[in-house]
Amino acid sequence: MEKLIGRIHSFETLGAVDGPGIRFILFMQGCSLRCKFCHNRDTWDCKGGTEYSVDEIFNKIVRYKNYFTVSNGGVTVSGGEPLLQADFVLELFKKLKDAGISTAIDTSGMLDITPKIEELIDLTDLFLVDIKCINDEICRDLVGRSNKKELEFIKYLDSIGKEIWIRQVIVPGITDKEEDLYKLRDFINSIEHITKVDLLPYHDLGKYKWIELGEVYPLENIRTANNDDVDRVKKILES
Repeated sequence: MEKLIGRIHSFETLGAVDGPGIRFILFMQGCSLRCKFCHNRDTWDCKGGTEYSVDEIFNKIVRYKNYFTVSNGGVTVSGGEPLLQADFVLELFKKLKDAGISTAIDTSGMLDITPKIEELIDLTDLFLVDIKCINDEICRDLVGRSNKKELEFIKYLDSIGKEIWIRQVIVPGITDKEEDLYKLRDFINSIEHITKVDLLPYHDLGKYKWIELGEVYPLENIRTANNDDVDRVKKILES
C-alpha cells in the first residue's frame, strides 16, 4: 500500500501559544489565501516544503508525549492551511487518537465542509480559527477571499459542540475599525463554544520573507500594532 505523503514546512517541538499546554506544532505547506499580513509567506507554495509520511511525523511527535501529559498539551497542526492536506492530517490524527494525544487545528476555515473534512473535524479536539476580518469587503481586499465560508465553518463547529479559540490579527486602520469590532463582538457572543479570543498584534517580522522571494511587502506603510491597540480592541469586544 502506497504511503500517504504530506508536505511539511516546519516543526515546533515545545510550543506554548497554539493551544493549551505544551504542544508539538506541525506547520503544513501550502495555502490558498493571500493574506497581506502573512508572516510565513514561504508557506504558500503547495509544491514546496519537505515530504514526510504519516509514520515519520507520528514518530517525531510521540517522543514528546510525556510533556503533553503533564501540561494538558498535545499536537496543533497549522500552516499554511492544514485543511488543504486533509487526507494526511486525518490519518495522522487517527494515530494520535489511538495514542491518547490531544489534537488541534489552526485554520482559516475558508473551505467547503466535505465529508472528509467532517471526518477530520470529528477527530479534532480544538479549533483555532483566524477571523481575518468580520467586514467582508475588507476581508476580500486583505486576504483575497470572502469571509462567508469561514464564518459558516465556525457556526458548523459550534453546532456540533467543538471547542473553538478565535484569533484576530489587529492591523491598525484595517481590522480595528470600531463599527467592525462591534460586529465581531456580536458574532463571537452568538457562538456558544468559543472558550478563548486571542488578539494578535500585527507585526512585520516576516517582511524579509517577501523580500527574499522578490516580492513587494503589501503593508509597507502600515504601522505595527501596540499594547494600546490591543487594549482598545479588547475593551470593545468585552463591552
